[in-house]
Amino acid sequence: QVQLVESGGGMVEAGGSLRLSCAASGRTFNNYIIGWFRQAPGKERDIVARISNNGGSTYYADSVKGRFTISRDNAKNTVRLQMNSLKAEDTAVYYCAASLFGGRSQRDFGSWGQGTQVTVSS
Repeated sequence: QVQLVESGGGMVEAGGSLRLSCAASGRTFNNYIIGWFRQAPGKERDIVARISNNGGSTYYADSVKGRFTISRDNAKNTVRLQMNSLKAEDTAVYYCAASLFGGRSQRDFGSWGQGTQVTVSS
């Protein structure tokens, strides 16, 4: 298993930027697909972006395409989510999660961080 801790959340004006980091501990971090998810109050948790174990493949939800960038540094056991041109609707708790296999469904992710709050004012 891998243990994940998110950081970098905060408050920002619409149009601004934030960078979220997911720090992982574990001996097999480079085997995991990493996803970023978000959940707004009263809403379901949805995928934001994911990245393959070697960083060669990425996925973005339509709502964040062109604005968010996911990347990873396996040597440092970290995954980053760069969020630009933030909108009020991006306000949510953001979670990183890890999956050994698949990663195409939220159910594939067995390890989750505690979440970090992102608030975008307008």
